[in-house]
Amino acid sequence: MDIRQLARGTIEWSRLERVVRTLADRYGRDVVRVEFLEADNWLSTPCVIDEEWFVKIVSRQNALVHALLTTGRNVGAFSSGTVGLFDRFDTPRQMVEHEFEATRRMREIGVNAPRPIEAFEVNGLGVLVLEYLPEFSTLEEMPDEDVADLAPDLFEMLSTMHDHELAHGDLRAENILRRDDELYFIDATKVHEDRIADTAAYDLACAMAVLEPRIGARDAVTAAATEYDAETLLAAREFLDFVRLRPDHEFDSTLLRSELEKAADLGRG
Repeated sequence: MDIRQLARGTIEWSRLERVVRTLADRYGRDVVRVEFLEADNWLSTPCVIDEEWFVKIVSRQNALVHALLTTGRNVGAFSSGTVGLFDRFDTPRQMVEHEFEATRRMREIGVNAPRPIEAFEVNGLGVLVLEYLPEFSTLEEMPDEDVADLAPDLFEMLSTMHDHELAHGDLRAENILRRDDELYFIDATKVHEDRIADTAAYDLACAMAVLEPRIGARDAVTAAATEYDAETLLAAREFLDFVRLRPDHEFDSTLLRSELEKAADLGRG
């Protein structure tokens, strides 16, 4: 069994069936078609309903795993010289309500994200309903030349969030989608609201770590420098070792650090 599936756990079919029936009742459908997805994540059981709604079902075990991951991330942030950046959730409902609100805020400020429909609880399970985006690809599935073309858009979206005192907190390739040649952000996590400068630098480090293996350190930093000043680039540099410890980021931190320092020197020159 895959470690992520083991950590995520299995929700009893009777409880899943109750969620689906609740959704059918809420949306006035006698019958719905459900497709459960083999998503590579730890924190929910995802499914698509009637090819119209993307639904995340969150259990107490998912909330516990999130709390453990949050503790690990905060330890990593502390090792980078920064007090913990991330907040935990105590219940499945809190998890889905946060993602609903984060997605709503992203759209409100002009950042592409799936339209949030509702978040609620059924029999102890958190349920998040978003619009289903058909025919999308993740950044890790895109050709390198497309990644290079869209890199400036990624940093523009990210800087828009930071300008509005929002942070993503979990930026990785599978959380960046492309549909109709536009990028979308999904799966924003919970960060301390009073640490926007640090969380912005962390987001920026994650974005460059995602791009470096695909388009090279120099081009990744050049794209970032179109939106961020020298001070912020150097702040992101301090998070590279922390980001490198994450299993979902594989990149050359030495090259990226060098290019960041060069770009910062030029920006201050």
